[in-house]
Amino acid sequence: MSTTRAPLTTGRFLGCVMDPPTRKPAIPYLAILINLQPRFVVTSILPGSLTSMIMCPRKQTGDLPTLRDWIEVFRKSIPTFKIHALTDLNVLEELREAAAHRFGVDFNAALDALLETPTAPAPGHPDSHPVNCYTLCKLREDCLHAAGFRDIFAAVKTAENDRALQLLPSVIRELDELVGGFSAELELALRGVFAGNIFDLGAAASAELHAAGGGAFASTRAQLLPRPWAVDNLDEVLAVVRGTRGARWRQAALFVDNAGPDVVLGMLPLARVLLKAGTKVLLMANRGPTINDITAEELVQLLRQAAELDGLLRMAVASENIRVVCSGSDLPVIDLTQLSKEAVDATADCDLIILEGMGRAIETNLYARFTCDSLKLGMIKHPEVAAHFSKRLYDCVCKFDQAAQQASPVRVKG
Repeated sequence: MSTTRAPLTTGRFLGCVMDPPTRKPAIPYLAILINLQPRFVVTSILPGSLTSMIMCPRKQTGDLPTLRDWIEVFRKSIPTFKIHALTDLNVLEELREAAAHRFGVDFNAALDALLETPTAPAPGHPDSHPVNCYTLCKLREDCLHAAGFRDIFAAVKTAENDRALQLLPSVIRELDELVGGFSAELELALRGVFAGNIFDLGAAASAELHAAGGGAFASTRAQLLPRPWAVDNLDEVLAVVRGTRGARWRQAALFVDNAGPDVVLGMLPLARVLLKAGTKVLLMANRGPTINDITAEELVQLLRQAAELDGLLRMAVASENIRVVCSGSDLPVIDLTQLSKEAVDATADCDLIILEGMGRAIETNLYARFTCDSLKLGMIKHPEVAAHFSKRLYDCVCKFDQAAQQASPVRVKG
C-alpha cells in the first residue's frame, strides 16, 4: 500500500505541517483538507516550541499539562501493553515474557531520554522528535516491533468483536423503531458512537474499566455525561438535517477507531443510519495494527459478519454502497498529510468526513477544516486531554463544521 506524502520537509504536527521559522501553519496536501482553524493557539510542551499534544481554543489558564505530564500518559500504558504482549502469537510463547520486559525497558528508557533532553530525539529513535502525540505513539510502536511484537491486542479484539456482534441486531432494531425520522436516528447513533468509544485500551482509565468488566454499551450510552459536553455541536448537526431525509450528504468517509463495541455498536449503526438516508459510506481503517484499533483487513471480515445479521447492510455491501478503505495509517492518531493514495482517491468526492476517537478526532485533528462538512467525535479518556476542555473525564466531543467556502479542494499529488 503506497502512502502519499506531503512535499514538505517540516515535522508532522497534529495532522498538519508546521513551518518552524515563521510558526505559520502550512496548508497540508490532502484531497479534502484546506486550512486550519484560524483562531487557535499552540499549546507548547516546551517554551517556544512548535510541538504539542493538542491544539486548543484560546483560554486564560495556567494549569495545562506539561511535557512530563504527557510523557507519563504514555508511561502509564506500559503495564497494560506488557500484559497483552504475552498473548501475541507472533512471538514464541517461551520468549514472550522476556520480549515484553524488553519492550517495557526500552520504552521507559526512550521516554526518560526525551524528558532529559526534549530538544533531541531519543537515542536509536530518530522519529521521536519533535515530541507530540504522533511521535510518542510511533515511538511506542517502534519499541513493540523491536521486541518482536506485531499485534498484541489481537485476541482481545477478536473476543470483543464477537461479543459486540451479538448485540448489533438489538441496537439496529432500536434505531429502526425510533420515532422522529432521520434526525432522531442520527442523534441516537451519535450517542452510541460515544458509548462505544470508551473501549480504548490505549488509555489507562478505560483500560482499567475494561479489565474490571465495565463499559457495557447500553448503560454507558444511557449514562453519558450531561450536556453541554466538552465540545457540543450536536444541536447544529441535527439542525442541518432536521426535516430532511438525509439527502444533504451523498458520500461520507468515516475514520473508525477501536475494534469491538466502538466500531460494531457505534460506527456501524451510524453508517447504517447514513445508508438509510441515501448516503454512500466509506469505512476508513488502519493499514496495520496498533493498540486495539481495527485494521482495514479485519474490518472487511467484520463488515461481512455484520451484513449477515442485517438485510440493509447486506444489500449495501453487495452494491458497494458501503466499503472499507485502507487509510494508510499504523497509529492510533492520524496525520492527514500521510494518507494512502487509495484513501485520497476514495475520499475525493466525499461531502461528509467523520473522524472518530480521542486520537484521530481530538488529539490530532480537532481544528482541521475541510471543504466539506465534517464531524469530530470522541470520548475524553485522558485527564491531560480533559484539562484542555471541561476537565471532566469521559466527557464527549461533538464538533461539527459545515463546508468551508472554497472553490476547489487542495489535491494530493503523487
